[in-house]
Amino acid sequence: MNRFRRLLRFDTARNRQSMPSAIQRTVRSFRTTCLSAIRTMAPTLFALSIAGVAHAQGTMDFSGATTLMTTFKTFAIYAGAVICFGGLIFAGIRMMSGRFQDAIPGLFGALFGAGVLGWGAGWIGSLTGQTMQ
Repeated sequence: MNRFRRLLRFDTARNRQSMPSAIQRTVRSFRTTCLSAIRTMAPTLFALSIAGVAHAQGTMDFSGATTLMTTFKTFAIYAGAVICFGGLIFAGIRMMSGRFQDAIPGLFGALFGAGVLGWGAGWIGSLTGQTMQ
């Protein structure tokens, strides 16, 4: 008798799933489509939300730029002089000891220092477009 009650089970539905399989497939398909759309649109929405913040920035004040560039110009002059003088000392010591081939890098260092000394102000002035005296 117990065997027949298990087969028929009138108290519960035969299909124990809460939804029929066609509805489940539709819901899964809808979820997949929504997640795909969210993944596709998320970078664009993020960029658009930051674009509003970027427009809210204030203006920059360049009133102290001339003073700053003058400081950089002075540094370029001093750095060029130190490089040039150091290269000449290095080359001179090597030449006095008779190793003329070892003195060539020192001479190129002195040449580079002279370039920094001569063109440093022009390079720095080109950064802002200002002319410096």
